[in-house]
Amino acid sequence: MSSTELPSVLAATVTPRVGAVRVADGERLRSVGLPGITLSVRSRPQARAGLPPALYVHGLGGSSQNWSSLMPLLDGLVDSEALDLPGFGDSPPPDDGNYSVTGHARAVIRYLDAAGRGPVHLFGNSLGGAVSTRVAAVRPDLVRTLTLISPALPEIRVQRTAWPTALLAVPGVTGLFTKLTKDWSTEQRVRGVMALCYGDPGRASPEAFHHAVEELERRLALPYFWDAMTRSSRGLVNAYTLGGQHGLWRQAERVLAPTLLIYGGRDQLVAYRMAQRAARAFRDSRLLSLPEAGHVAMMEYPETVAGAFRELLAETGESASVAAAGAGS
Repeated sequence: MSSTELPSVLAATVTPRVGAVRVADGERLRSVGLPGITLSVRSRPQARAGLPPALYVHGLGGSSQNWSSLMPLLDGLVDSEALDLPGFGDSPPPDDGNYSVTGHARAVIRYLDAAGRGPVHLFGNSLGGAVSTRVAAVRPDLVRTLTLISPALPEIRVQRTAWPTALLAVPGVTGLFTKLTKDWSTEQRVRGVMALCYGDPGRASPEAFHHAVEELERRLALPYFWDAMTRSSRGLVNAYTLGGQHGLWRQAERVLAPTLLIYGGRDQLVAYRMAQRAARAFRDSRLLSLPEAGHVAMMEYPETVAGAFRELLAETGESASVAAAGAGS
């Protein structure tokens, strides 16, 4: 067992029936069974045949729904799929209970290998950014370009607003938190999450808020919800403490794929000051700073993120492959 892995626990063999997962117009949700894991994959129909594939990886506590605003803006450019990491969204826990960054990266690699979709345009947010960095470093053959939105890479001085999330990794804190917040309504919880993750929570529409409440109610009914949160938080903290070749910053330096880095000036979870360090670490990087954005720019400013990705394709010559796909269809 590597130092990034947590002790194995058996996943629940039966997942209770809860409300259905929301699927936006034009999206499809399917379940993919792989050795040791079952992944829920959200996709959009290809605008035309032969488009290069893209895969989106969400952050801690998130799901594939976090990409539903961005994906339609990239129709005609890429063939989009977003997965739910094990234990999140509509994906059940992994059989071995491994929620480390390495464990999540293995799940992504396992899916890409099984689907034969690589190399992909890989997107990652927060925890998904750390996971995607590791995937790109250890399996460069699977990654065509890398787009990281507020990636959770190690910080020496963590912002105070990020402490509660990090404290979930401490034994006993999750139980204490659930007791202290047992009287909170789902609406209160969602408002708190949006206040933490959005630069301006007012950018979330009433419809988006309603959908977020429904999704949180569904997930709170799952017996493994807090276990997945706690163990993933612990796995991320453990990844922060690793040095040597397994350290995330060292792996960032090994990434060969052209990389787009997007940081929000109002991010309360990943410090804005880390943007310049990231730009230096990734060898073929370009940086987009959004002063008004928070932690989830793809949800707050999807058009801006889509535009930056289009520029990445143009700079790296990937636009030509998209055009070629269109000509051949």
